[in-house]
Amino acid sequence: MISVPASLFKAYDIRGKIDLLTPEFAYWVGRACGAEAIARDQAVVALGFDGRLSSPAIAAALSRGLCEAGVQVFDLGLSCTPLLYYAALKKASGSGMMITGSHNPPDYNGIKIMLGGQTIAGETLQALRQRIEQGQLPIQTGGVVQRFDVMQEYVAVLKQQLPLKRPLKIVLDCGNGSPGALAPTLYRELGCEVIELYCEVDGLFPNHHPDPQVAENLLELQTTVLAQHADVGLAFDGDGDRLGVVTRSGQIIPGDRLLMLFATAELSQQSGHVLYDVKSSRAVSQWVSTLGGTSEAIPTGHSHMKRRLRETGALIAGELSGHFAFANWGVDDALYAGAKLLQQVAAGVDLDIELKHFPISYSSPELQIPLTESGHGLVAQIAAHAQFPSSQQISAIDGLRIEYTDGFGLIRASNTTPVLTLRIEADTIPAMQRIQQEIATAIAPLPFPHIDEK
Repeated sequence: MISVPASLFKAYDIRGKIDLLTPEFAYWVGRACGAEAIARDQAVVALGFDGRLSSPAIAAALSRGLCEAGVQVFDLGLSCTPLLYYAALKKASGSGMMITGSHNPPDYNGIKIMLGGQTIAGETLQALRQRIEQGQLPIQTGGVVQRFDVMQEYVAVLKQQLPLKRPLKIVLDCGNGSPGALAPTLYRELGCEVIELYCEVDGLFPNHHPDPQVAENLLELQTTVLAQHADVGLAFDGDGDRLGVVTRSGQIIPGDRLLMLFATAELSQQSGHVLYDVKSSRAVSQWVSTLGGTSEAIPTGHSHMKRRLRETGALIAGELSGHFAFANWGVDDALYAGAKLLQQVAAGVDLDIELKHFPISYSSPELQIPLTESGHGLVAQIAAHAQFPSSQQISAIDGLRIEYTDGFGLIRASNTTPVLTLRIEADTIPAMQRIQQEIATAIAPLPFPHIDEK
């Protein structure tokens, strides 16, 4: 029996520290994914890797495993997730694997898997682990590696699909992640004057962490947008599937407010459905309703988002974390989403003014409590015993989202790290304090983190 660390197989992908996620481990994942691909009549798999120092060796081992399983590998080399998705969907019948630690620290890495257009996650991902451990790894001939480059084609397609009505001056902060090898070229081809911040790919991330949802990581982007009188600032995570935005006044736009901006543009063209994750503001559904659209809350996670997008035929899906997927593109591509936002700005939309039109509320940031036990087990215990006296409704589609007439509270277990995630939103500060007290009582004896209402 082959033994692999079960802890690396997360809810949405494979991820963990590189002392466990080794090239040897990646080889077995390649064998398992190759065997599964062949079983699904998928003979070609696109493969890319991000700029982390550990990524090339992991990709080489994974590629060897795929080849031994009889799969033809389209090797993109250094890449970002949007390019990998494009190559997989357009050139490999929807099958692709991306070596990336996303926004995790440099000593982490991960593997995102898609076969036949389906994101391999949850039970399907666990089945891959079982395939390895049970030795269901047939070796077949026919596996070869072919160097593949789709960057020019990807840029040309976005240039054709997302033209800008006027040139823009923008600032890009890639945080030394792999999008830096593509994003400046893409946006210049769209007609923008591009000011680059940390677009040199460096797996040590020497300037700041590549996570655009952390405000301190956007400080230099804010300063540069203001100093350069730029129209907008865009930031990306380490592999380019999450977007952060700074307006011309230096304001950071939260992911759920970005979703509302996108929904405004999409619903102005046609009626339709909008998906938002359970961490997002109630304002999303309220705003979509005023625009004549419909909406629903979905579990957090890019695999859930893309699957539900296909199932419902929604116009757009988005998360607080900055993942966005559009109906006619189908994957969470932050470079594409950034171009969609630039279309609005180039058409005359003032982002700062638009944000003032949205419902006003008080909210906490995403709060995290480190755990030593199973977060999902803890949430189940809370659900069984906790009382929320002033609540109106409780949803359990992903943790507990407790709805009130004047706000909501969220208690959920992270699917990627051992933490309990909390969020609170309310119409007034007293309401926020009341909801906070109910949540604090529910999670006791865990301490409730300090928050600044804003």
